[in-house]
This record gives sequence, structure tokens and C-alpha cells, in this order.
Amino acid sequence: MGMALTVPRYTIAELDDFPDDGNRYELLDGVLMVTPSPGSPHQGIAARLAITLGVALQIPGHAHIYTPGVVQLPPRTQLQPDLLVVPARLPIGAPWVDMKDHWLAVEVLSPSSRRYDRDFKRNAYLELGVREVWLVDIRDRSVEVCQRRGEGDVVRDVIHWHIAEIAQTVDVDLRELFAGLD
Repeated sequence: MGMALTVPRYTIAELDDFPDDGNRYELLDGVLMVTPSPGSPHQGIAARLAITLGVALQIPGHAHIYTPGVVQLPPRTQLQPDLLVVPARLPIGAPWVDMKDHWLAVEVLSPSSRRYDRDFKRNAYLELGVREVWLVDIRDRSVEVCQRRGEGDVVRDVIHWHIAEIAQTVDVDLRELFAGLD
């Protein structure tokens, strides 16, 4: 008879004990997920998207853009989307745990995080109250837009993101987002 495998469970407070080695350490219901530091295509796409959303939302004072951001549900869940958009009424510098209203979480899929982002984090964000999740697929030059559990709508041309709270639509042209990638 075999022994049951026990998976260690961690808390957000214990994340501070992990090494500052360039890896991303996240918790989902206490389960530790470790992904390596992202590469330049990943960071370049995240930066372009942050600029696009920043011009449309942050500069006019509608929202704050964090790259990366943090979505927490203490004591055992802390996820770090590549990009997080929250309404500007939440002050910059507020503790992550106090940020309860998340308009958008974006994950740029990497070979090392692709399955984790798609199979676990997407639904976790939505269950934590994030209104919309984008999974940016550099390889496929597409973005999966999710507003509920399960697979979302795959967009290959222009995302028309409507933010009802401020009655604004932000258009993200994916040809421009992915321009120049090999």
C-alpha cells in the first residue's frame, strides 16, 4: 500500500521567506506556484499593453495600472497578474489586500506559465472578483477575453473593452500589440 502524498500549504506571510531569485512565487489556496522570470517578448508585450491602457485610463484619471499587480485573499491566496487595472478611487499605495475592486487582470502566456495561467489562474481571478481576465497568447497572436469561468472569447483583431463604471470603451489593436515579434 502506498502512502498519500501531502502537498505543503503556505500563507501569504510565508512568501516573504522565499528567496529573491527572480522567480515569481504565488499562492493559490496555499499551494505554491513558482514560475521563472519572464523573457523579453513577454515583458515587451506587457509594457505595450500597459502603455495603451495607461494612456486611455490612467492619464485621464480613471484607473491605476500595475505591472505586475497583486490580487490577494488572505491568508492563502496571492496571485500576481502581469498587469492589473483598478479604479482610480482606490489610492495608489493602498495595501493589496485593501484593493477589492479589480477591473482587469492580464496574463501574458509564457511557455513556463501557459498551463498554470489558463487552467488555474483564469478561474481563480474571476472567483476573487476580478471583472475580466485577458490571456495574451504571443505564440498565437491572440487574446482570450474571459468574464466568467471556463474558456472565453478568443480575439485576433481588436479588443473593444467596455468599462461600464466610467462609460468608456478602450480599443486594443492586436496587430499593433504584436507588431515586430518574430
